[in-house]
Amino acid sequence: MNKKYHLFEVYGIELEYMLIDNATFKVSPKVDALLTKKNGALTSDIDNGAIAWSNELVAHVVELKTNGPTKDLDNLSEAFYKNIIEINNLLDGENTKLLPTAAHPLMNPITDTQLWKHSYSEVYELYNRIFDCKGHGWSNVQSTHINLPFFDDKEFEKLHAAIRVLLPLIPGLCASSPILEGKNTGFKDTRLEYYKTNQKEIPEMTGLVIPERVFTKLDYYSTIFEPIKKAIKPKDTKGILDHHFLNSRGAIARFDRNAIEIRLVDIQECPQADIAICVLIIETLKLLVNKQLAPLSDQKSWTKEELFSIFNPIIKDGETYEITDLKYLQLFHIPENATVNTVWKHLYSLTKATIHESHYHAIETILEEGTLATRILKAVDNDYSETQIKSVYSKLAECLKTNTLFSV
Repeated sequence: MNKKYHLFEVYGIELEYMLIDNATFKVSPKVDALLTKKNGALTSDIDNGAIAWSNELVAHVVELKTNGPTKDLDNLSEAFYKNIIEINNLLDGENTKLLPTAAHPLMNPITDTQLWKHSYSEVYELYNRIFDCKGHGWSNVQSTHINLPFFDDKEFEKLHAAIRVLLPLIPGLCASSPILEGKNTGFKDTRLEYYKTNQKEIPEMTGLVIPERVFTKLDYYSTIFEPIKKAIKPKDTKGILDHHFLNSRGAIARFDRNAIEIRLVDIQECPQADIAICVLIIETLKLLVNKQLAPLSDQKSWTKEELFSIFNPIIKDGETYEITDLKYLQLFHIPENATVNTVWKHLYSLTKATIHESHYHAIETILEEGTLATRILKAVDNDYSETQIKSVYSKLAECLKTNTLFSV
């Protein structure tokens, strides 16, 4: 993203998937085999037309992403889906397939984790030494990242202000990680519950997940990057790690490519659902940025602590959580206490006219039937036997193969 773009001119979307063994259902650390099959020789990045593939920290997760900035969100679901079909075909010979959702429901990270051993491995090894990456927050997480450009400080200010106030609501739209190690964790978005603390050794990196009130590049460096650099220095003696890479807030400013990356979206059962969620989030951000909801001064006034106190219970309860902070609800023109689901229905009603109809079915399924986490729990129906969990998640793998929504 060396070229600078204006607000909402282009987008970058990243989707992460886990590989699982067809016979055992365990995670399958074969991303290197997949990339080798596709490329003819091992590589960490594959350019596949509109979509690129790459490895991640652990050997069983592959990332698919828009190959550079794109202006067109409406054909992305189909583009990602074509790549998923191709990957599943390549994995067939390895008795492996892709599994969606933000967490493997049965994985034991202590015994099942294998780190990526090839390119960048010195970065991953250092991370492992500092944080011990054999934990759910590291080795059992798949997310969707939304990258949005800004041209200068003025655009950064508007975009960062809008993103910060919307972040708390995101788990109530896309939580998909309610089961870990065969148990209902009590959290609709267990991925984010781990996200809060998986870098506790260096708290400066994640902060309170909700970024600080900083609205210029200069302030961002002094408030966020400098403390991170200072904290990591004793552990990163060779200076391997980059501050852009280390910042682990729920939205991170990438000044190296003039974009903000939103990282709180749990991946869904299929690209149709993922892209629809991205579109709804982006259209809502446009309303905020264009001051069609609260004025900029109101958006900027929220501290990270205030926003975190709304965000934290939504990680647990998802769309059913009732927000009672009227000042927060006023940002979205909602006059009284409302569940997160009600807030999203309201935001959808405000944005629907600007959303392509190909996204309606996915958004409406989520708003009517609940987050994927809610639908998974309903399908499991309090039977947490390995057989039942595998049966439900096998259906989710089928949703991925057919690009269809999971409905109970």
